[in-house]
Amino acid sequence: MESVIHSDISLKKEGEVSEEKIKRSIVKTISWRVVGTLATIVISYLITGTLALAFSIGGIELVSKMVLYFFHERAWGKIKWGK
Repeated sequence: MESVIHSDISLKKEGEVSEEKIKRSIVKTISWRVVGTLATIVISYLITGTLALAFSIGGIELVSKMVLYFFHERAWGKIKWGK
């Protein structure tokens, strides 16, 4: 069990910057968009009163913002400021 716990821990030298892997960025992107899209669907339904329209708005928002977030996250991963 101890080897499993320590297998994900890497010792880094002070000042060394680690880059986030693409798989992690993708999982974070999807999980965040699920939360955001559910909020958009609820808000859209409250405003429009139409469930079909709310899901249409949520679907468009899901895809467009997932793509934008992924590239935004990857770009910020390359910036050393604040790490």
